[in-house]
Amino acid sequence: MNPIQRTRKRISVVLIVTLFLGGVGTALYFALRSEPTCYDGKRNQGEEQSDCGGPCPPCAVAYDAPPEPFSVEESAILPGGQPETYDVLARVRNPNDELGASVMTYHFVLKGQDGEVLVEDEEVGFILPQETKTFLGIGLSAESKPVSAEISFSDIEWQKFDGYQAKPPMSVINKRYEELSSGPFFSEAIGTFANDSTFDFKSVLLKIVLRDANGDPIAFNQTEMNTVLSGEYRDFILRFPDSFPGQVASMDVEPDIDFFRDENFVERYRPREQYQEFR
Repeated sequence: MNPIQRTRKRISVVLIVTLFLGGVGTALYFALRSEPTCYDGKRNQGEEQSDCGGPCPPCAVAYDAPPEPFSVEESAILPGGQPETYDVLARVRNPNDELGASVMTYHFVLKGQDGEVLVEDEEVGFILPQETKTFLGIGLSAESKPVSAEISFSDIEWQKFDGYQAKPPMSVINKRYEELSSGPFFSEAIGTFANDSTFDFKSVLLKIVLRDANGDPIAFNQTEMNTVLSGEYRDFILRFPDSFPGQVASMDVEPDIDFFRDENFVERYRPREQYQEFR
């Protein structure tokens, strides 16, 4: 083999090895790479911005006019289940026709007789357009008895709906309240949640408020259901460990479902329907 032939052979070997390694590297890349998601911090898969728009939740929208503020329709403070703890309730209305808050921080402030702040609590929530919903603070610790409660909101991420529709159909049936004559609990609230919608939910929070004959809250709490499928009727029991003053005349049960989070919808045997179109 002359020098020219040896050189050609070396070049051929180098090309074959290079092509082989390139093919292996490409195969490994496609085998090991992670699929693009709406939470990877990258602008991909047709997104308008990083992790929003296109197939992901819509991006934040700037509005010409500021949204109307929320209004507080009702508030109440009750003794909690432990000494020096208190439960607080606020019924809040969103008056905006097409604007909802996909994420917001709500603050409870409990004050004493002289207006001094006894305890502050901060939670994250959401609210739909035209919705009046209940916000609860459970087991807030205070060294003295509060006489007033305030709720405020911050860090609101507004979401505009494209022609807002009412929430999917659902109801609570067979509601009843019973005091128990034996066992470790004082009483229990019982009922059935009916998911009459076409959606499957991963989480449904039931907020239960017991009221006296005047309609005033005398006890409240909440319980969570996981994986409630379309058409399912699910029984619930919420037990109250301690007695409370007043006579229960009615029971409100409010289902609270986060329609803003895609991950709260279960995908089973068919593509998930979209609850609303956003702008």
